[in-house]
Amino acid sequence: MIHLSKKAIRTLPSRHKANLVNTVSGYKSANLIASKSKDGTTNVAIFNSVIHLGSNPALLGFVLRPLTVERHTYDNIKASSTYTINAVTEEIYKRAHATSAKYRKDESEFTKTGLTESYQGDFPSPFVKESPIQIGCSYVNEYEIQENGCILMVGAIEDIYIKESVLLDDFWAKLDEANLVSIVGLDGYAKPKITDRLSYAKPDETLESLIHGAQKSESSH
Repeated sequence: MIHLSKKAIRTLPSRHKANLVNTVSGYKSANLIASKSKDGTTNVAIFNSVIHLGSNPALLGFVLRPLTVERHTYDNIKASSTYTINAVTEEIYKRAHATSAKYRKDESEFTKTGLTESYQGDFPSPFVKESPIQIGCSYVNEYEIQENGCILMVGAIEDIYIKESVLLDDFWAKLDEANLVSIVGLDGYAKPKITDRLSYAKPDETLESLIHGAQKSESSH
């Protein structure tokens, strides 16, 4: 195996260091976070840092880089207190990646990349029409990471819209049914596949496969 010490990592060229640290932590979820400014300009940007923070209450988090330059997503969320999280599929990953370009605040990435904004009910922020899993969130809190200035944004789930074939009877989302992609580093995309679901682990008990026990939901949720 190759050994890279802290000192060796620190002395790597900037891009090599970024590639290494961003890839060795594993596959990450690919999501488009969409929001709207005070003047009505929509914004959508790809993120690989969306995380589950709890189910009761239902909270999600994501990480923003330091606010040393304009962060349109941050500004919009602070202004409106709402945003949406939309899963990225194999069909739209190139358009999703294109949202990382540095567009002006008065330019909508929806228009520039060919993604389609849509609205659900009376939720004020736009969803990404092409996404099979769409989550409407409200701003709850934010925490600055003192070591590097990044911001952990915390949001409460207000609404979930999910393709019916993806949701199983036990409300487990079979993500490969949605043709989702994951992110490797900052520029790699992979298509994961569910290998198995296993029973709750207890000491000295044999694990059982659950993959054949969960059936797709036949009714609308």
